[in-house]
Amino acid sequence: MPLVPPPRPAASPAADIPPTSVLTANQPEWSVGELAGALKRTLEDAFGHVRLRGEISGYRGQHGSGHAYFSLKDGQARIDAVVWKGVFGRLRQKPQEGLEVVATGRITTFAGKSSYQIVIESLEPAGLGAWMALLEERKKLLAAEGLFAPEHKRAIPYLPGVVGVVTSPTGAVIRDILHRLEDRFPRPVLVWPVRVQGDGAAEEVAAAIRGFNALGPSSAIPRPDVLIVARGGGSIEDLWAFNEECVVRAAFESAIPLISAVGHETDTTLIDYVSDRRAPTPTGAAEMAVPVRADLIATVSDLSARAIGSIGRRVERDRSDLRALARALPSADALLAAKRQRLDLAEARLAPALAAGASRHRARLQLLLDRMARRSPDVALANARARLARIDHRPLTALRNDVQRKGEALAQLGRRLVVARDASLERARALQARRADRLVALSNRLTQAGLRGVERRRDRLEGLAHLLGSLSYRAVLERGYVLVRDAAGLPVRHAAEAVAASRLSLQFADGTVHAVPDGTADPSVSAKPARRAARTQPASGAETGKRTPASTAAPTRQGSLF
Repeated sequence: MPLVPPPRPAASPAADIPPTSVLTANQPEWSVGELAGALKRTLEDAFGHVRLRGEISGYRGQHGSGHAYFSLKDGQARIDAVVWKGVFGRLRQKPQEGLEVVATGRITTFAGKSSYQIVIESLEPAGLGAWMALLEERKKLLAAEGLFAPEHKRAIPYLPGVVGVVTSPTGAVIRDILHRLEDRFPRPVLVWPVRVQGDGAAEEVAAAIRGFNALGPSSAIPRPDVLIVARGGGSIEDLWAFNEECVVRAAFESAIPLISAVGHETDTTLIDYVSDRRAPTPTGAAEMAVPVRADLIATVSDLSARAIGSIGRRVERDRSDLRALARALPSADALLAAKRQRLDLAEARLAPALAAGASRHRARLQLLLDRMARRSPDVALANARARLARIDHRPLTALRNDVQRKGEALAQLGRRLVVARDASLERARALQARRADRLVALSNRLTQAGLRGVERRRDRLEGLAHLLGSLSYRAVLERGYVLVRDAAGLPVRHAAEAVAASRLSLQFADGTVHAVPDGTADPSVSAKPARRAARTQPASGAETGKRTPASTAAPTRQGSLF
């Protein structure tokens, strides 16, 4: 529809207008609203209802008003889409991020943004989009390697000394994290600046995670106790850097506990599955990293007061118990009276017992002295020297004889071992020769069997190829027959169907020719097939008084060309 400017009042003639100004004054003037309205009418008239296929991107659920806003895209372009609140409740297929759909609706413009959009009236699923299909495939491969296993998850330190953050230094994410840490429990923060979307973003994020892990105790920069990888919300393309394999593997290899905070609560990336904790937002990641300092102070104060009170009550209870036990104890005189009496009796018996013991030991000592006088040590020593002189060199001779006998036995055993070793080696060589001959025979048989099997399968394949060529309908076309199809690609079996078709394709053996029937049929062709097709329609339409559409007739089977 051409853009027609609105009528304008004729300008009053002015004799003093220069020629160059007259040409400018004759051009029509548009207001912004008029131009936007004309463009809207042109677009809606040229594109009324359309069916559009694309992948849903940027869907974040229903707006507070109940409407839903997102985009439809493919590999070349994208278009904004809106689903009004009343239509959203009637949709059988609800929008989902990354889902490929076929949308039916009206193309219109939105003057507030100088953009065009599609107002969707119905949605039909068309399969997963390319991004989501790639994401699911990569997720399955990494899960099969065990990167998402729960046993690899580590606990987040309760109160980290240093917090490391991997994010963009210019976005609102780092400000939210710093403000939240300042409110809860101020901690030193190390920021590793990276790009969070676009080319090279995934490599920078992976390098930042590995860089934090490379810091050691002797480094000038302290090593963080916990890492936060954060980014704001966005579409699946904006968050794709956190689905790259290098980022997932760097997070899995990190020795420092890692919290992922990528996108909003509804966004899910692969780093969320491999991280030790997943936060719904960057602010939530800061809350997971540190406790609330005021709550800790209050808890410590409460525990301290409870401990002091408990200790005081325990001391008072022990003091009361001690007083009660002291009252129940007997006096010192009562406890020591019996002991004193036993001591006195023992003292009275001690002197006679000592005298008797001394007398017994004196008699025993005298007896030992008498025995020693009768058997002097000098006599025993002389007797021992005489026995040693009689023995002389007999032990040395016995030892030499024993060594000689054992040497002869050892030599005989060595000769037997040599003979046994030679016999064993001879048997092993014979066995090895027999096995080598058998292996050569088996190898020859295996080679012959393989050749015979390949030959049998080659003969069978050639027979099947000949059979396929003889049964193919193209062999029939080689003999001069033609295969006729209608515009839908279905075979045409009767002349009446050919006359009724708008366009025909004639397939010959060497190619296909398109033809248009002239609407006439050879009167020599019998109309019986058409009447027979009419009689084969179901009788339910006639019984109910309704017309049965021709498209509901039972399809006939294609006849043989042989």
